[in-house]
This record gives sequence, C-alpha cells and structure tokens, in this order.
Amino acid sequence: MDPRDQIVFGTDGWRDTLDAFTEPRVRIVAQAVASYTETGTVAVGYDAREGSRGFADAVADVLTDNGIDVIISERDCPTPVLAWTLTDRDFDGGVMITASHNPPEYNGIKFLPPEGAPALPAVTDELSELLAEPTAVAESERGDRHEDTFTTAYGQRAFEFVDTELDLEGMAIAYDAMHGSGRGVTDALLAEAGATVERRRCERDPAFGGTPPEPSADRLASLTERVTSGDAALGIANDGDADRIAVITPERGYLDPNLYYAVLYEYLLETASGPAVRTVSTTHLIDRIGAAHDERVIETPVGFKWVARAMDEHDAIVGGEESGGYGLTTHLRNKDGVLLALLTAAAHADRPLDDRADDITETYGEIHQDRLSVACPDERKPRVLSELEGVIPDRVAGEPVASIGTGDGFKINLEDGSWLLVRPSGTEPKLRVYAEADSDERVNELLAAGRDLTEPLV
Repeated sequence: MDPRDQIVFGTDGWRDTLDAFTEPRVRIVAQAVASYTETGTVAVGYDAREGSRGFADAVADVLTDNGIDVIISERDCPTPVLAWTLTDRDFDGGVMITASHNPPEYNGIKFLPPEGAPALPAVTDELSELLAEPTAVAESERGDRHEDTFTTAYGQRAFEFVDTELDLEGMAIAYDAMHGSGRGVTDALLAEAGATVERRRCERDPAFGGTPPEPSADRLASLTERVTSGDAALGIANDGDADRIAVITPERGYLDPNLYYAVLYEYLLETASGPAVRTVSTTHLIDRIGAAHDERVIETPVGFKWVARAMDEHDAIVGGEESGGYGLTTHLRNKDGVLLALLTAAAHADRPLDDRADDITETYGEIHQDRLSVACPDERKPRVLSELEGVIPDRVAGEPVASIGTGDGFKINLEDGSWLLVRPSGTEPKLRVYAEADSDERVNELLAAGRDLTEPLV
C-alpha cells in the first residue's frame, strides 16, 4: 500500500490512530508543507500526547532539510497560541501536532496558513497533491532551527485584548486542564489577573487520566461539583489542545455551550457592534440576539474553517459552534479557549454569568438541543440527503415548515422557531439528526420525527 493513501485531510487536518499515524507518514505531510511553503519561516507546535514532540521534531527536520527555517515550541502549547503567533511574528505558516479532544490513541497534524485561521479546502487539497517522500537540499542551503516560548507574547496580547486593567482579585476559579496543553497557560493568565486559581488535572499525562480530553458535562462532573457546592465562583476547562472552552457556573453548573455563546455575544455587544457567525447546528438564540441589536447572523456549514472564512467576509465580531469553539475576529479567526477563559472571567467579574444567562432566557426564550445518530453507510449518504426533500411534509411534529436549508445536510426550520437538522457525520457511517426547541420534550419529538423521516431512506 502506498503510505500516502492513509493520509486524508478532514475538517481540520489529518487525524488517525497511532497504528496509522506514524513518523514516516508525518514526514510525508511535512514534505507537502515544505513544497507548499517553499521558503521562509514556519512555526511548529505540539500537544501533550505521547510522541507529539517526536513528531514535531520530525516535521522540523523535513522543513529545515528543504531550506525552510523553523521555530519550534519549547514545550507543548495550545493550538491557539501557535495560531496567534503566526500573525504576530509574520511567519509563513505553522504546523501543529495534535488530536485535540480525541482519545490518547490518536494523534494528528494540521497546517495553519499565515493568518492563523484554519486551512480551507483549496489549501488542504493542494497539500494532498503534494504528499511525497521527503527530499533535501544541499547542506549549505538548509534552514535554521530554533526553540522559542510562544506563550509569553501571547499572554501579553491576551491582557491587552481583554483589558489591561483587568483585576480578578478575590475571585476563586477552579481550572481543569484535563492534562492538556492549557496547563500552565490558561491558569497562569487567570492567576496573573489576580484570581485565586485551583488547578485540577494540571499535570502532564499523555494518557489524559484514562479519559479523552473533551470538556463535556459528563467528564467535568468533579469540577461542576466544586463550583456548585460554593467552593469556587467559576469553573473553566479546556480540551486537550485548549482551543475549546467549557464553563461551570454556581447556579447552572455546566453551562450549555449554546447558551454560553449567547452570553458571550450579548456581552460583546455591550461595547462593540457587528454580526456573529454560527454553524448550521448552533443555536438560533444567536439570531434572536442579533435581531434585537439590528445585527446580522451568518450561518455556515459545520467546521470552524467555514466559520473563520465568514468572520472575515462579513466583518463579524465573533464566530462559534455548539461544540465549545469560539473565536474573536480582531484577535484570531480561530478557536481560542485560552483567551476566552480570561474574557469569560472578566465578564463574570463585571456581572455573574448566571445573571447574564437568566436575562437571555427571560428575554429571548429557553432553548434546548440534542441529537441522535442513524446508521448509514458512507456511500448512501448523498442519496439519502437528496431524497429527503421529496418526503418532507408540510408539518413536522405538528408544526408548519417555514423554510428548508441545504447548506450542510438538510435543515428544516419550523414556524415556532424550532428546527430539525440531518447532516452526514464526517468521521462515522452515520447521519446526525439535531433538533432545537423550547423544551426537552419538544426536542425529543423533533428527533423522533427526524429519525422517522430518515431511516426509511437508508
């Protein structure tokens, strides 16, 4: 088998299990990056996984062998730190070794263009064409390699962006790094701002304590208990490479990422103006807030690369997705769970997040969201989605259909503001069925209707 056949760029680089994600294949990807970049300086970062530093060294070797200068992080670092460093230091691109929130038996590699935003298909398609065994220029023409600390300048930028006068004195924050690369970075910024930080899972553990470093409600039960019991005023967690954030509040506990995004957008609109960008599966609460402030909300397909592109095209102030990734356009058109931690603490210090969330639900209504999966072989997915249009009734779960969107899968918007979405999974032989409504009961009704529409077509 050609080793290149195993390398497939998905929504955010190439990820795979370690039986396939090998150093020879990583070197092939690095050669593609070298051929694409051709010259200049590339920054290389890596997460806390077993072997990530070794993979990063392999990337650096291939790049320097091709005459490209390399600045490699001294230690594992958050993806957003590397991404922002590209823009700050005018590098010609970046390579990040990370599998983000995936289990420890995975790893991944992504190329970041100079603007720090996720690479669009035009870039990853070209990289796919350039996959090749490594080459080398004459020794006299090879690039230089240096180590650097990317977090220092990033930390200064974070304080400048949020508020140089930020004072969190007296605020107790429980921070959970989930053994990932946010440790020593996110918690350090919060402490420098004056907060009393209780550090949880802030030791490097390449196995992540036996659980994937994904900050979901079930994996943050201990952190939630700590905050809701009154032992901390706020809880914050990052995923493995700290591009996502999860927030715990005293009254609500785990703050639903959709509701958090609504709180964030409303908070930003107190001092700024501009549209918001959300994915097709993210809450329409954002639309209601935008309408109340005479701002547009742009819907994109799932994948932060599409969010980042729309943030640029529409001069948005923020972009986000329901999985906990959010970016601020004037800072970085990419997910950043580190800076968002500092900004979230600032918002909470100004006014408790629970009060902000209460105001949003009282003003704009309750939102509830869930999803289920329908087994579907990959080769049948296009046919099922194309046939869905022909079977959509005038009413779904008793509510009239207001509009239908086909930007990513098949989205049915109902007249009462609820919606149903069917889209293909990018990683599994399944169709995802999402629903949003004003109660869990109604969400379950919509999910059942979506399953009944979809399953007969598979």
